[in-house]
Amino acid sequence: MASHVDPLVVGRVIGDVVDLFVPTTAMSVRFGTKDLTNGCEIKPSVAAAPPAVQIAGRVNELFALVMTDPDAPSPSEPTMREWLHWLVVNIPGGTDPSQGDVVVPYMGPRPPVGIHRYVMVLFQQKARVAAPPPDEDAARARFSTRAFADRHDLGLPVAALYFNAQKEPANRRRRY
Repeated sequence: MASHVDPLVVGRVIGDVVDLFVPTTAMSVRFGTKDLTNGCEIKPSVAAAPPAVQIAGRVNELFALVMTDPDAPSPSEPTMREWLHWLVVNIPGGTDPSQGDVVVPYMGPRPPVGIHRYVMVLFQQKARVAAPPPDEDAARARFSTRAFADRHDLGLPVAALYFNAQKEPANRRRRY
C-alpha cells in the first residue's frame, strides 16, 4: 500500500521556506491558461505578469500571500535565499490579491542559472496588517517567509503551491 508523499516535502518547500503544516484553505493559481500544480514547470515568459490567484474563505477573513524564490541566485549556492517576488496582505477570503494591499509589487521569475523553485505561501491573518505603500525598491534579497509570519503573528501557512522555472534560451537567429 503506497502512502501519499506531500509534493511540498519532496520539493523541499517544507524545510527551506516553511515548516510542516496542514492545508486548510483552497488556493488556485493560473498563469494564462496553465493551472499551477506543485512542481510543474512554468516558463519565465509565461509568468512575467502576475498570475490569477483565487483564495477560498469568507469575506470577513483576511489573508497574506507571499511569493519567494528560495534558490536565488543559484540552487547550488542560494546565498540570497529567499528572494521576494510578491507580497500582498489584507486579501479578503473568497477573492484574489487585487482586493488586498500590495506591499511589494509582483516580479516575475528571472532565474539566472539552474532550475529555481518559486513558492507561493498563503497565511490567514488574525487581524488587519498595517501595509506601507507599495515599494518597488523594497529589499527583496534574503527575505524570510518564516520571519514575516512571526513578525505579524500569522502562525503556520494555510496553503502553498510552488512551480519550477529556468532561464529560457535566447532567440537565436541564423545569419546567412
